[in-house]
Amino acid sequence: MRAFRGFVAVVACAIAGVLLLAPPALSAATWTATGSMTTARNGHTATLLPSGNVLVAGGFNPASGTLASAELYDPANGTWGATGSLSTARLRHTATLLANEKVLVAGGQGSSGNMLASAELYDPATGTWSTTGSLNTARRAPTATLLPNGKVLVAGGLGSNGVLASAELYDPVAGTWRATGSLNTAREGHTATLLPNGEVLVAGGDNSGDPALASAELYDPATGTWSATGSLSTARDDHTATLLPTSGKVLVAGGNGSNTRVASTELYDPATGTWSTTGSLITARAFHTATLLAGGKVLVAGGLDASDNIVASAERYHPATGVWTAAPALNTARESHTATLLDSGQVLVAGGGGSNDILASAELFTPATALELAPPLVADSIGIGPGKALANKATAIQTAVNAGQTARACAGITGYLALVKAHTGKKLTPDQAIALTNEATDLAGELGC
Repeated sequence: MRAFRGFVAVVACAIAGVLLLAPPALSAATWTATGSMTTARNGHTATLLPSGNVLVAGGFNPASGTLASAELYDPANGTWGATGSLSTARLRHTATLLANEKVLVAGGQGSSGNMLASAELYDPATGTWSTTGSLNTARRAPTATLLPNGKVLVAGGLGSNGVLASAELYDPVAGTWRATGSLNTAREGHTATLLPNGEVLVAGGDNSGDPALASAELYDPATGTWSATGSLSTARDDHTATLLPTSGKVLVAGGNGSNTRVASTELYDPATGTWSTTGSLITARAFHTATLLAGGKVLVAGGLDASDNIVASAERYHPATGVWTAAPALNTARESHTATLLDSGQVLVAGGGGSNDILASAELFTPATALELAPPLVADSIGIGPGKALANKATAIQTAVNAGQTARACAGITGYLALVKAHTGKKLTPDQAIALTNEATDLAGELGC
């Protein structure tokens, strides 16, 4: 119920100053095929450039082995084109967009299976790569986090002699790396999330002597040290972590547990340093992607399920209610792919491992718009709750949406949510209340309430 009250308060504040906007566009949530990459690849990186194009670099496919090639996706025409190749072929490296608009690629695994220490920079202005200072420690699949001071923190990963606890900082001005404090626990398959206070949260993963880890720790850039924080409720690796901007909490979803794929999800609260469980995924999965959508929901797509099947299913997390609901499925089942939020609000998914081979295909997720979301709210409000009140309010909201009257629609949603809250546990079951709240908050998100 706290979520209901919080959402109503946020919407009410937003309504006070909202202006009449243009009518929302008409379309349903869909995945649509877009141009295929010139090279099928897995273990690659994808980086949104300031131009709006997406840079894909490196990776692997069975025919060519470890890749040095790179290519650009142009959202304006839905096509891929080759750009300059990496100096060193690599997979499971990191890629970080720097403040100077260059892309730093570091580490990874080389053509002979060796761990790499080399790093290089992509310049979008010229489409070329240049070498920069090498990591102090060769590593595959570490995390890389751009800090507020412009430096890049690389932590953990797999080294030549096992899983690493070491961490290091890249200075874009000097083009050099220097060691910083080591993690308390060596780990790979972990996540790293920049928190609003400038600290970095590392969670889960595994190391060579243990199964999946539940421990988490915080990096303080001011001191260059790591400190333990609350442990995850469920040990996991190869999960996802997403910062929720409204609450400042971090959503961790899925992954590999001690013996199987994990469906559970949980939230880290930086204010208390503790984790709390939230709604479970519909499908347990690892090696999936998680993308924060423009409306504040989190889209999870693809991955490997508990039976080791590569899945096409997708689902969305609703922060207001802590519930996951099914989203349209990918056209092609895939795992270890990349997912990039475009400036348009669409999500570009590219490559990864498919059911029979490494993939070159790519597809776009387009979120549902207000005109698509309003009719189900009306239909699901009929015949339940306090007489005709919910149905009447939902119909009024749809009328406002149809007319492009955004402020009126947002005000209607505020009243609708207040009515749902008032009758939860009385004339509405908790499940009915959650379902209606999800629909209303989805609509509010699309309207920008």
